[in-house]
Amino acid sequence: TPAERAETNFVETRKSYQKNPDDTEAAWKFGRACFDWAEFAGNDSKREEIANQGIEACKKEVLNHPEIVQGHYYLAMNLGQLARTKLFSALNLIKEMESEFKLARCLDENFDFAGPDRNLGLLYFQAPSWPTSIGSHSKARPHLERAAKLYPNYPENRLNLLEAYLKWGDKKDAQLESNALKELW
Repeated sequence: TPAERAETNFVETRKSYQKNPDDTEAAWKFGRACFDWAEFAGNDSKREEIANQGIEACKKEVLNHPEIVQGHYYLAMNLGQLARTKLFSALNLIKEMESEFKLARCLDENFDFAGPDRNLGLLYFQAPSWPTSIGSHSKARPHLERAAKLYPNYPENRLNLLEAYLKWGDKKDAQLESNALKELW
């Protein structure tokens, strides 16, 4: 199952990272595995435990190798997992996520099929709006559209954009995006 694969990958990459904690690739791969495994956590305390391991590995990675996009990207992803477990303290995590995704975007906007733009767009789309948080339609839209423009054949980019258009009541663009998805599939 996907959960079993995520758990197996988490265990294997953790072993590799523990053997070679200064290995750049081992660090970010463990960070990615933490994010993936946290998706299947059965409760907030388990998700927090897994996310914190990924955060620790990725923070060390970005400190030692700030030029590596994967460290910033998976740090932001794990911060997102941790934020899911928090209520009031999530705002600081969200701001840090935003900063890390922006850094990742500057380093390589193409990483993970335009992942930095896709995730910035989702962050602005899903977060509560000001003054509570950083959510913003006007900030979300260009990032979601940029991800779909950079990688139009990556379905997640188009699905996220379609969802946003529907929520915003933009029927014309939603129909265009829906047609593009039908053509892609």
